[in-house]
Amino acid sequence: MKNILTVIGARPQIIKAAAVSRAIREGFSTELNEVILHTGQHYDEKMSNVFFNELEIPRPDHQLDVGSGSHGAQTAKMLSGIEEVLLKDKIDALLVYGDTNSTLAGALAAAKLHIPVVHVEAGLRSFNKSMPEEINRIACDHASTLLFSPTTTGFDNLKNEGFSTKNEGVISIDNPGVFHCGDVMYDNSLYFSKKASRTIQADAFQLTTDKFVLVTIHRPYNTDDIDRLKAILDDLAWLANEEEIELVVPLHPRTKNRLMQESADHYNAFASNPRIHVIEPVSFLEMIWLEKNCSLVVTDSGGVQKEAYFFKKPSVVIRTETEWTELVAHGSAELSFETGEAMRRVFSTSLNKKFNEFPQVFGDGKASSFICEMITTHL
Repeated sequence: MKNILTVIGARPQIIKAAAVSRAIREGFSTELNEVILHTGQHYDEKMSNVFFNELEIPRPDHQLDVGSGSHGAQTAKMLSGIEEVLLKDKIDALLVYGDTNSTLAGALAAAKLHIPVVHVEAGLRSFNKSMPEEINRIACDHASTLLFSPTTTGFDNLKNEGFSTKNEGVISIDNPGVFHCGDVMYDNSLYFSKKASRTIQADAFQLTTDKFVLVTIHRPYNTDDIDRLKAILDDLAWLANEEEIELVVPLHPRTKNRLMQESADHYNAFASNPRIHVIEPVSFLEMIWLEKNCSLVVTDSGGVQKEAYFFKKPSVVIRTETEWTELVAHGSAELSFETGEAMRRVFSTSLNKKFNEFPQVFGDGKASSFICEMITTHL
């Protein structure tokens, strides 16, 4: 029996962990014992705790409660706490997801203790090192023993960085195993889509299927500059008014706090538009319902743009680049960063896009089982 420490700290990681935790329970419970550590990087009830109940994940065995802070301070607290658990619980391997500070801290703590690191979502690159997430991805990949890429593009990125993909000999940090396995988020979308239900908030607005736009904004480069954030809100308000369509905006606490502190009047004007519904953060199942029933997704989230593709919806990505290049190549996702006329034009054209096919680029829905099998085989 191997003790696997799963490190999570943000909403997307909790969702991804649900797939692998379920695979362990249903097929590998005699070989793998999962210990869960929550760093507390996201500590809002709606952004974190509710997902454990909804996604059928065991409660964390360890809670660090690091909270918010600068990248250095936050990562340092995580490193110290994770290292203590790795030693106390006699962990055989550490499992991390994605690209957050929790991911980086877990990988560094384990690698320096010579404990194998398993990185799910390896190989993703935006090729923009000004993004903290890009630094976290690269550092984590090069500290890992098992790397699982959700797409062929990510797999090829690792090959281009010098990783061998032959997976021969004894797998170790110096001879890591690199696999294209599909996306655990797709596993979850298939599993939970049947359980997704209409939200109470959606009922209050009497939303009609394919008659509203789903919007999420939280990235620092869209929210730290208040003038840019206000310009984005103006463009969204234009979309609602010009296209005569409703917008549903589950507002990230970071975004709302920024607006209330620096431009409360602008926020109030945006939120009082009768076609714009600013709501509290929603649970995963509520989010799936919104994604399945909207006509367009506008987001700066990596996970949400991908989920839009899962449910065959076009998306506008408010970024200059994306790690999910397959979506842009397909045409269902369009990057749009410049505010004003350019962004408004993209909003309108994307709203009216229709696609006959969405190629299955994210696997067969069994990525989590493959990951567990490779862990038991190579560690």
